Amino acid sequence: MKLPASRPSRMYGNTNPFVHELRFTLTEKIKIGLMSVTVFPVRLLLAAFLMLLAWPFAFMASLGRSEYTMEPQSWWRRLVDLSLRVIMRAMWFCGGFHWIKVKGERALPSEAPILTLAPHSSYFDAIPVTMTMCSIVTKLESKSIPVWGTLISYIRPVFVFRSDQDSRRKTVDEIKRRAHSGGEWPQIMIFPEGTCTNRSGLIIFKPGAFIPALPVQPVVLRYPNKLDTVTWTWQGPGAFKILWLTLCQLHNPIEIEYLPVYTPSEEERNNPALFANNVRQLMAKALKLPLTDLSFDDRLLTLSQGPLRIPNNSSLLEFNRLVCRLGLRAGITDTKLEELAKRARKLWDDRLGLEDFAQYLNLPVSDTLTQVHSFFDQNADGQIDMRQYVVALSSVCRPSKAMETLQLAFKMYGDEEKGEVHEDDLAIILESMLGFGRVELSLLFLSFESPTKEKITFDELHNFIKQKPYFTQDYLQFLDFPRSTCLGWRYSNNCQTKEKDN
Repeated sequence: MKLPASRPSRMYGNTNPFVHELRFTLTEKIKIGLMSVTVFPVRLLLAAFLMLLAWPFAFMASLGRSEYTMEPQSWWRRLVDLSLRVIMRAMWFCGGFHWIKVKGERALPSEAPILTLAPHSSYFDAIPVTMTMCSIVTKLESKSIPVWGTLISYIRPVFVFRSDQDSRRKTVDEIKRRAHSGGEWPQIMIFPEGTCTNRSGLIIFKPGAFIPALPVQPVVLRYPNKLDTVTWTWQGPGAFKILWLTLCQLHNPIEIEYLPVYTPSEEERNNPALFANNVRQLMAKALKLPLTDLSFDDRLLTLSQGPLRIPNNSSLLEFNRLVCRLGLRAGITDTKLEELAKRARKLWDDRLGLEDFAQYLNLPVSDTLTQVHSFFDQNADGQIDMRQYVVALSSVCRPSKAMETLQLAFKMYGDEEKGEVHEDDLAIILESMLGFGRVELSLLFLSFESPTKEKITFDELHNFIKQKPYFTQDYLQFLDFPRSTCLGWRYSNNCQTKEKDN
């Protein structure tokens, strides 16, 4: 199977956007040590004082407001708004953000009801929010944070109810309602990446900001620090360490650039994903950054560790996006995977066509489902083995639990007597777990005492892998095909022909 042409193989190479590593020279360590006992405590106290000072203003201005209608701005509310901007600017100044460089002009709400900001890399990205008092999209839990929750509520955010399964639709509907108000509501600042990265590239934008099909104004953020202490992402320094290191810098520069308003074409209005991608390309050009074909949903896969970690050019990344698009990852638990595995074992001798596959998943046949089905079409006959699908689904749903996925696979593929798996079946299991086209296991089986060994139990393999931290690199041989090959090409003449054509 060929992956969609709209997703070229532009992965993250040697730079994972969800990882941030800090390395200090001896001079920098001495500076941080001196600042830690002199400037840092003063800055921290002043910033905390100013935040506490802002709280009563935000609390007073929020009293009696409706969450669904905009009341006229009275003189005292405008005064409170101005006071809050001054206080928050003073707070950032105390944090070392002495000069905030702003390029371009912010559009009026009637011209661009939505501002798209990128790259999103830190909680210091709140600076443009407090400067403009635009609304944001944030999780409902933020509302309960002492002091900060009141300040967030003041700017009338769109709250995301993560416990509500229908939350995504409700959030998009609320964004559309405000965006189509003709400038009545404040502009909404949205970080379309949906998570923090290390600014090494722009990851895939979520479509929420682009679904209203209205003009948006792209806004790019830059932190031209020599020492990057502001980046706060999934793997790296924690929140307090970032705060400490940043407050220990003499000066923290930030640049905010408002790009021209982007008006979507008719095609983009009908295709939010295309709209989002074109805006992403425009912002990447302004930032002089590459595009990275990873998304928020890929973060855990790229951060997986251990002997069976998912490689960075794995086709599981594309598979993961497809199952997320279909909603197949929602509600997946260990128990649910066990149930799917039991069903798949019963069906192992009955390969499923596309319509049967759709019925099995209780989904209508669609282009996306067709792509998922094609991932496992081993014989190019339109029939798949459901066990492969369950193994791949387990890998993307719990990438940090590779051994649990392997054990689940042995329950589906193992024989009734000893639970042993044949070498050919183990190759298929590892192909599905790691997202590669073909795996050769001769080195692995030659490592055991018996030279004629063709079967293996889970315990044998588990104990072997535990002793081999570089198991994948040392004992698995991958045919070097691009990641656009299907997961089930092993016996597929169709896939092999396509590769030869290239």
